[in-house]
Amino acid sequence: MTPRLPSSGSDPKKTAEQTNAAKAATQAATAAKKTVAKQAAAAPAPAKKTVAKEASAKKAVAKKTVAKKAVAKKAVAKKAAGKKTVAEKAVAKKAPGKKTVAEKAVAAGAAKTGAKKTVAKKTAGKKTAGKKAVARISPEQTPAARAGAVGTSPAEAAPAAVTPLTPPEMDVVLSPAVTAADRDRLLAGTHHAPHSVLGAHPLPGGGVAVRAFRPYALAVTVVAGDLRTELHDDGDGFFSGLLPLEDVPEYRLLVTYEGAVQETEDAYRFLPTLGELDLHLIGEGRHEQLWTVLGAHPMTHQGVPGTRFSVWAPNARGVRVAGTFNFWDGTGFPMRSLGGTGVWELFVPGIGEGELYKFDITRPDGSHVLKADPMARRTEEPPATASIVTSSAYEWGDGEWLAHRADRPAHEAPMSIYELHLASWRPGLTYRQLAEQLPAYLKDLGFTHVELMPVAEHPFGGSWGYQVTGFYAPTARLGTPDDFRFLVDSLHQAGIGVLMDWVPAHFPRDAWALAEFDGRPLYEHSDPLRAAHPDWGTLEFDFGRREVRNFLVANALYWCEEFHIDGLRVDAVASMLYLDYSREPGQWTPNEHGGRENLDAVAFLQEMNATVYRRVPGVVTIAEESTAWDGVTRATHHQGPSGFGGLGFGLKWNMGWMHDSLEYMSKEPVHRKYHHHEMTFSMVYAYSENYVLPISHDEVVHGKRSLVSKMPGDWWQQRANHRAYLGYMWAHPGKQLLFMGQEFAQGAEWSEAHGPDWWLLDPNYEAEAEHRGVRDLVRDLNAVYRDVPALWECDTHPSGFEWVVGDAADDNVFAFLRYDAEGAPLLVVSHFAAVVRPDYRIGVPDDVPAWHEVLTTDAEQYGGSGVTNPHPVKPEPQAWHGRPASIRLTLPPLSTIWLRPA
Repeated sequence: MTPRLPSSGSDPKKTAEQTNAAKAATQAATAAKKTVAKQAAAAPAPAKKTVAKEASAKKAVAKKTVAKKAVAKKAVAKKAAGKKTVAEKAVAKKAPGKKTVAEKAVAAGAAKTGAKKTVAKKTAGKKTAGKKAVARISPEQTPAARAGAVGTSPAEAAPAAVTPLTPPEMDVVLSPAVTAADRDRLLAGTHHAPHSVLGAHPLPGGGVAVRAFRPYALAVTVVAGDLRTELHDDGDGFFSGLLPLEDVPEYRLLVTYEGAVQETEDAYRFLPTLGELDLHLIGEGRHEQLWTVLGAHPMTHQGVPGTRFSVWAPNARGVRVAGTFNFWDGTGFPMRSLGGTGVWELFVPGIGEGELYKFDITRPDGSHVLKADPMARRTEEPPATASIVTSSAYEWGDGEWLAHRADRPAHEAPMSIYELHLASWRPGLTYRQLAEQLPAYLKDLGFTHVELMPVAEHPFGGSWGYQVTGFYAPTARLGTPDDFRFLVDSLHQAGIGVLMDWVPAHFPRDAWALAEFDGRPLYEHSDPLRAAHPDWGTLEFDFGRREVRNFLVANALYWCEEFHIDGLRVDAVASMLYLDYSREPGQWTPNEHGGRENLDAVAFLQEMNATVYRRVPGVVTIAEESTAWDGVTRATHHQGPSGFGGLGFGLKWNMGWMHDSLEYMSKEPVHRKYHHHEMTFSMVYAYSENYVLPISHDEVVHGKRSLVSKMPGDWWQQRANHRAYLGYMWAHPGKQLLFMGQEFAQGAEWSEAHGPDWWLLDPNYEAEAEHRGVRDLVRDLNAVYRDVPALWECDTHPSGFEWVVGDAADDNVFAFLRYDAEGAPLLVVSHFAAVVRPDYRIGVPDDVPAWHEVLTTDAEQYGGSGVTNPHPVKPEPQAWHGRPASIRLTLPPLSTIWLRPA
């Protein structure tokens, strides 16, 4: 028989009861000849009673045939619980307050026995907390002897001398139960390394300890090939056992719940799914494809399908995954912390696309909060807030569009933009239903691009998407991420570029989202004065933190690379650039140079623009910047007079032109001569930046009235002013943007609740022709615009523009020439008086033999009076407006006319 292992307890002497029990067990084994050798466990601490074998167990062993292979199992002072023979080891290790029973089955054969289990008696007292009963084995022992010490049958382990060991020789812990400290941390959700405790781990002297944490489970069995080992129930959802193996096997867990049995992989047997390079780049704030490593990703890991969860939460004491797959109780799914990066990770086998989840964050104060995934690529439809595991299988069909997208720089190409709010353009339509209507509508009207108000997920529809909680998820209100891909693909195949509003300036305070994500300010600035946005009740990003910059830069790339977005219009840039934006004295702190510039925001915008332009050719970034910041569209490496490098945007909204021109147009014609300069001032700075001329959603809401309603006069005059203004806008240097509804002169302000008033275009409506006429004008403006390079090719160069007459204030007339790169001209005359002016002389170049009117906003088909110049107009050799020749035109009332060389 295998020699008794020496005790490692504090008192090696055995009681008479212990000696008798050991002799009885030996006699029973000899009589049966096939029974498993019993190994007496070490004695407990002084004054504690050891386990005694029941006489009935000896009788059962003597009468029944021993199985060739027994199942390793521990009992926990329970009543008899089975019918299989087991070899028992008394283990003097127990958590405080628990009754001690430790059994070890020694594998010998494979036949199932009918013998009843022997059940250890309860100990009379409780073990001292933290003590372990161990068998100490010399390293010089043979492998067979060492294996015998952890459960190998006597036939396989030859007798060998056992020498009491002293440090530094090894301890083989016969009880693999989770320690009290680890147990407390796992239960509290504060364990940084659950994989070091849970799962399977080889022991120094041989054998493999398996520990599982399965709250609510009734039993857990390890299945490894032919080996099935039921783990001991340690209480509180912890199970443990010892496998008689040298190496960790591939295994599965058979988990028994009330009314159900689940066979599953053990999440804690898998290696980390993130590599050293990924972690290094995250730590440096330079992971440009951050969305590929953080968040939830279905994958096959070590040959097993499942989902990798990872999240950045450096201040958290612990992070767990909760979701539909664990009934929103993340207790049994703690994540591991990966080094000093602040990243937590867990691969959960057996779950995939469609599962809902959140992260259970243990905050620094020990409290818990459920947070949506900042990197979630799909979310529930609001007001629900869970993140959804997703992956894309979409096959794009816009290869030709992408191949030619970078052929011409955006500022030298035609760009006529239709801005819309997807959810209200045609209320009730999904992404895929919009794909059936929107591309055809835009193509018919001749727009080159569509600009989508924010698409990223947001909780409050009334914010129009400008208070984002899901920066990586298209809103679920209209469909799935692949549905949104289908819409973008359809627009590209129709020849329409797709721009989207992007909001990196701020985010809402919703408790389930980014605000104090891991219990402390993380995405927002730690200084409350820097964190709180004074206008919108939101929080500003901490642009000085490299991980936050990485989150945002990668987000910009994400929309361009994953959804083929052609451009980002960056919202509220001015609020990012100035420390004193909307703040009173004393509410802000100057930068290190004593100035009011937000140097962190400047660096972020430069990094974002440089990275986007480097990685995604053909994409354009557009700034909504309402101040005179120097160098918004200047290259980041070119320093300007202010001492800053450029911000690196491709285009900038010309907010000054918008405000000035609308102020002029709102005046009665008789008063406009006093505001003439408001229409000419834009040309003083027209080439300081690369501009877009925006009539955006901001100008047709909140009491500002729609575009046509801003115009003075009766209904006819309002529409005439509206048409004349559009003609002037399309001809002015810069790209143009028009918000939905203004293309057919909608009279009411826009509301996200019902969208444009499409009923105005219903043929049964008596004034339908008047609204349709304005839309027909927009179609023709776009057609001529795209066909005439003079209107767009030199938008950003002074050589593309010349005033003919800019001081005719008394006449309310503006006349100018536009030139393309070859010098071919287009003559534009805007007349903002409500009278007809016949034979109005305009100075022109003398090298053009005749001029032909290609468009007039007063044409009858547009709803005008029909005053036109139908025949080619030849120059006369009379100098006028400083030019050697001139022509005489009939100027219709409240109109703009375009003329080209005949």
